[in-house]
Amino acid sequence: MEKRVRNLAIAAAVSALLLIVLLVWRANNPPGSSGSAEETAVPSAEENDPYRAFLNDSTFFDSENRTGSVVVHEETDNSKRLYLKASSVFKDIRISVTDAEGEPVKGYSFFVEVDKLGEYKDLDRDGQIYIPDVSAGDYFVKLMPEGDFRVPEDPMRVYVSDQLEYVVLEDITQFILSEDEVDVSKEDTREQEAAEDSDETERTTKWEGTDAVFGIDVSVYQHDIDWEKVAAAGVDFAIIRCGYRGSTKGGLIEDSRFKQNIEGATKAGIKVGVYFFTQAVNEVEAVEEASMVAMLCRDYKLDYPVFIDVEGAGGKGRADDLDSETRTDVVKAFCKTIESAGLYAGVYSGRWWYYNKLHDEELQDFVHWLAEYRANPLYTGRFSIWQYTSSGNIDGISTRVDLDLIWQN
Repeated sequence: MEKRVRNLAIAAAVSALLLIVLLVWRANNPPGSSGSAEETAVPSAEENDPYRAFLNDSTFFDSENRTGSVVVHEETDNSKRLYLKASSVFKDIRISVTDAEGEPVKGYSFFVEVDKLGEYKDLDRDGQIYIPDVSAGDYFVKLMPEGDFRVPEDPMRVYVSDQLEYVVLEDITQFILSEDEVDVSKEDTREQEAAEDSDETERTTKWEGTDAVFGIDVSVYQHDIDWEKVAAAGVDFAIIRCGYRGSTKGGLIEDSRFKQNIEGATKAGIKVGVYFFTQAVNEVEAVEEASMVAMLCRDYKLDYPVFIDVEGAGGKGRADDLDSETRTDVVKAFCKTIESAGLYAGVYSGRWWYYNKLHDEELQDFVHWLAEYRANPLYTGRFSIWQYTSSGNIDGISTRVDLDLIWQN
């Protein structure tokens, strides 16, 4: 009897255990479920448990995900992704191959294919391709594969106009170079020819008196300037070079001390204007130069005009041999573009250049800044600022400096 009771108890225990197993299985495999491990749903209570949330992450035990290398792979892909920019100013196409930050990718001979025109190569490997003399109309530019770079799949549309507009170019930043990227001895060859027209009456000291506003103009060649001392020396205004176009290769180059100078002068309470030394050979290049100036000055308040510096480069400049008509067109294009940006425009040159290298009568709408080194200028035209010497000395500046004057009445 006892043996029978024991067997019945064991059978009941086994039955209860099987029932529990069945209930657990049914809880985890509701009707309609295949019951496979990959499709098993995690109970909703566990979904809200932060300590068990990993159960919902099918990639949690993937070693790549746990080490964060997926993100690293994404960054690596971005570093190999190329972007294409294309624009036009006047009967041309300007192409830039950039990285994700919008900076030109240098060191590669990229190919682009332009419908109706053919293939073009980045021969100097600067990430820029310029196609001149293009007829007006729509074109599509496609970047061809290069190494293991990822290139855009779709071509970019660019419209070429046969009408030049004097407006600031939005993508000019891509074309600006630093002085570290060029041979300054060959590119910055401006010569002050006004010195050859000076006489023994040239004045090299600060202009004293209440009838004039006294100023200076500076560039990288004045080295580090102590602007507080300059202000204390009685300097009211400073016209600061922001850049220049290279004399030989024609690149747009920022003066390496422009930012330092304009911020230092402004902080010292000195009023500021800027100038740009041109080597443009046509109106399109003048628009480029003005666009660069407008871009460099967009974060600063200018009290004086933006001047285009028109003078020679010692016979070495690409624009030295321009005829007067073309040079005048360059000046007008620069000034009109500056004005389109809401800034005042002006022209800087020497007396001989105003008379012989420009059609000065066509430039009377723009502020004139005259360089003539004598006690009384011989220039008979109307001018607002007079640079009366290039051999001045001012406390706070270790080199010679140009001195300027504005009569108050």
